[in-house]
Amino acid sequence: MSTSRRAPASPSETSPEAAALAEPPGKGRQTRRAILDCALQMAGRIGLEGLSIGVLADRMHMSKSGVFAHFGSREELQISVIRHYHELFEAAVFLPALEQPRGLPRLHAMFHRWLQQVSLEVETGCIYISGAVEFDDRPGPVRDALVLMVQTWQSALRRAIEQAVQAGHLSPQTPVQQVMFELHGLILALHHDSRLLQIPDCAELVRSAYLRVLTPWTTPQGEQLLRDLQAACA
Repeated sequence: MSTSRRAPASPSETSPEAAALAEPPGKGRQTRRAILDCALQMAGRIGLEGLSIGVLADRMHMSKSGVFAHFGSREELQISVIRHYHELFEAAVFLPALEQPRGLPRLHAMFHRWLQQVSLEVETGCIYISGAVEFDDRPGPVRDALVLMVQTWQSALRRAIEQAVQAGHLSPQTPVQQVMFELHGLILALHHDSRLLQIPDCAELVRSAYLRVLTPWTTPQGEQLLRDLQAACA
């Protein structure tokens, strides 16, 4: 796998659809964001498919035409909720991690911020995960938007692993795609076992598994760095 690619951009840079979506000015922007916040909260409980302009209008104490003016259709509302969630996810997980040096410090920050985010979403649900259940076999714009956002995050995670190889923290033989796959799988397991099975201390199980995923590929420098990073999280 090539390691010369630029680090993945934010969704606004990688999504032509998102770039083309003009934000309304002033009060209209604030109203739209308030609607999206409410819709995201609802989607976490009842799913994207449960969203409707009528129910959202009732919840916001607005007319249906008032909500419709911001989105135009139920499908555009669903897509906007996906983009809104990704913007919040990016602000909480991806952008703060970029403040860390390239290599294991950045990868570690990305994964542990992701872990913290999903742990917080155990009660409300993760749109990426619940949306996959709803739309994995339903082609269309909503599925396309969801796939784009997930792929954007996976590309960022893959790039962080590649940078850890370049920094000498992980071995040149590191199977980048495999490591990314396993890290993603840990988060899926966390969401499943915490929400459905209600197993306590799932986050600690994930932290231990995270070390087992990375340790076989760490260099001597990376092994010490990983121990230091893990100790700092304790």
